Amino acid sequence: MLLSGNITPELIIANLLVLLVAMTIHEWAHNFVAWKMGDPEPKRLGRLTLNPFVHINWIGWLMFALIGFGILGSAPISPYRMPYENRRWRWLAAVAAGPVSNLILAVIFALAMRLALAAGLASSDSFFSSLIMTILQQGVIFNLILFFFNLIPLFPLDGWQIVLALLPPDLAYTWQKYQQVSYYAFFGLILLSFLRLPGIPNLLNVLVYQPTIALAQFLVFGR
Repeated sequence: MLLSGNITPELIIANLLVLLVAMTIHEWAHNFVAWKMGDPEPKRLGRLTLNPFVHINWIGWLMFALIGFGILGSAPISPYRMPYENRRWRWLAAVAAGPVSNLILAVIFALAMRLALAAGLASSDSFFSSLIMTILQQGVIFNLILFFFNLIPLFPLDGWQIVLALLPPDLAYTWQKYQQVSYYAFFGLILLSFLRLPGIPNLLNVLVYQPTIALAQFLVFGR
């Protein structure tokens, strides 16, 4: 199993470290690609750096690592500061860069975990070996969670912006009209996932956690 219900010191340390890396890369990717697409603001604000202190909401980071949800960071990017030519596709590249960076990180962690398993690191009883394996495991899991979660097409997630960029102008205008409704739907989704009311399916489980486990199993074990 790639997920364990046992809270251990190794798991807490791994969650904090992995989430720090995952979110720093996620926000940096947004800023870097937006800058490349013509938005000068990320460079002006010093966001073209891998320094986590620039990108991370620390309270949200701690919440996400401990309970699985929190506001992790933001990127000061906008399509309206990009050149008008191909603006739609420039914006699509910038907003998609965050989730795609997490998918790439998940693949890297999975490859490292395969090597560690082949080397027999999982069979060692030392704290160091256990910590390394847990970091690699959570590196796959957390990055895939962030990938799938951010693809949900609800505002303010990246998925909402990706759909906006993909839609033709007339449909994009209609999509924007329902931005606030989408915002309420997003918080309703989060609330329902915590309440777990009988008879109501946990949509976050269906949209995020189930595909996360399936893809993690495939990346690490090939099945």
